[in-house]
Amino acid sequence: MSIISSVASTAGRVAHDMRSSVHRARVEGERRVLERRHRRALAALGARAHVLARHGDIPAGALAAEIAEVDARLAELAAAEGPEDSVAPSHDAATAFPMLADDD
Repeated sequence: MSIISSVASTAGRVAHDMRSSVHRARVEGERRVLERRHRRALAALGARAHVLARHGDIPAGALAAEIAEVDARLAELAAAEGPEDSVAPSHDAATAFPMLADDD
């Protein structure tokens, strides 16, 4: 086998591997975007159900455990928010690290 055919064969394998890697990365990226959208939709649904249950528009009995957990977490957040948190932070993580922001 000549050097040229060996290089051509290796280049063909590398090109095929690259196409496969790009395809796998695209599929994985699309799956992650869909998962993020699904989590956001579920969070919005839960927030809306919490509001409706608090206003009495839907019966809260079926969601009593979930509503109690949401109320407990909201109380934890309110307790954790202290006077030093009310002052504007010296940096903005979303601006400093835009690659970590959630995609739509």
